[in-house]
Amino acid sequence: MKVIICGAGQVGWQIARHLASEKNDVTVVDNNAELVRRATESLDVSGITGFASYPDILDRAGARDADMIIAATFSDEVNMVTCQVAHSVFSVPRKIARLRSQSYLDAIYSDLYRRDHMPIDVVISPEREVAEAAIQRLQAPATFDTELFLDGKAQLIGVTLEDACAVLDTPLRQLTELFSTLRAIVVAIRRKGTLFAPEPGDQLFAGDQVYIFTHTEDLGRTLEIFGKSAKKRERVIIIGGGNVGLAVAKSLEERSDRIRAKVIERDRDTAEAAADVLERTIVLHGDGLDLELLAEANIDKADAVLAVTDDDKTNLLASARAKAAGCPMAIALVNDPTLSSLMAPLNIDAFVNPRATTVSSILRHIRHGRVRTVYSIGDAEAEVIEAQVMAPSPIANHRIRDIAFPEGVLVGAVKKGNSVIRPTASTKIEEGDVIALFCMAQDVPEVERLLQVGIDFF
Repeated sequence: MKVIICGAGQVGWQIARHLASEKNDVTVVDNNAELVRRATESLDVSGITGFASYPDILDRAGARDADMIIAATFSDEVNMVTCQVAHSVFSVPRKIARLRSQSYLDAIYSDLYRRDHMPIDVVISPEREVAEAAIQRLQAPATFDTELFLDGKAQLIGVTLEDACAVLDTPLRQLTELFSTLRAIVVAIRRKGTLFAPEPGDQLFAGDQVYIFTHTEDLGRTLEIFGKSAKKRERVIIIGGGNVGLAVAKSLEERSDRIRAKVIERDRDTAEAAADVLERTIVLHGDGLDLELLAEANIDKADAVLAVTDDDKTNLLASARAKAAGCPMAIALVNDPTLSSLMAPLNIDAFVNPRATTVSSILRHIRHGRVRTVYSIGDAEAEVIEAQVMAPSPIANHRIRDIAFPEGVLVGAVKKGNSVIRPTASTKIEEGDVIALFCMAQDVPEVERLLQVGIDFF
């Protein structure tokens, strides 16, 4: 597949890294020559320096025979014009654009992206994706990572094991025997900084970060078994009233369980704009690092704090300060994944990485075969892929034990009809089943080959 990626920033670079590792023909375009040089030197990609919306630049990038263009520059308008030029001049079949401005995303203007208007096939909103990820963190408060799969019936959760966990030093195969009715399976372990797919004989130790696939109905029991509480969060304080904070607050207002939220925003104009939009949410103007303001917001009575300003360090410090002031749970928005190592020293429970969230959202739209969802784990170290099994694919009508999955691949859950089951070695994968697979990054191409029935994505 020939792909042009416009924008060589964090998201563009990460997408290029994924696609290039899978032997796709990738060209990166950016007006910053240094970013283009970094991409071409560190990845197996071509690079063009220039403005992505210029027809001559896209021509040089190979748009005439490109299969897809991904517009992920920092400018919404450049991304939109790039897709228009790619369609009108070069007839590129598939066009994906990242758009940040909420005005462009309002449902009443959705006709804008019709093929005869502004021909964009997929619109990705980082703010909305991040807001949804933050909501999921709040719904599974004992986890540091979580994502829904299989139409919301299965959930991937990440939990850090502590000394009090009752299943420490227990081989995974024995866990299956002990909890035979539990629809949950450990698909990955991060130990001393290294992520790996475990073998049945592997044990769990204190300090391990464990990724578990569980049926959503069994979430509470799964958390309990792994030593975590599933206490509901009823009072939330959001630090940062920008696009992400506003989207989270609006989502909380729309929920039936009536979670009460307060928003703290430093910029007066932004705070006033948020207050005008929100109906039941209290908006406070001030600095989220101010102890007096946190006390005024009753931080000690809150169930969780969510720090989502546009500054990573502010989010980390605000989360740490809120925890020190008595809030039992803190979630921080962190763009730089290298800062995630500060979570434990600062006593922060979970973080949301906009880059990983946006990358996951884009990846689910560019896979071959019948892939429905892709979720990126860590610093692009692994992926969870949800896909529908088609009759001609190599895994159809075979038992899991007989499928030649790479060693770094585990089946987390299988949906047969309307039922989600915990897979075993004897589970037969049939046409029409939907499976969720954990796979290390280096194994993604082979997994795609096993799922693929020909390049039918377009």
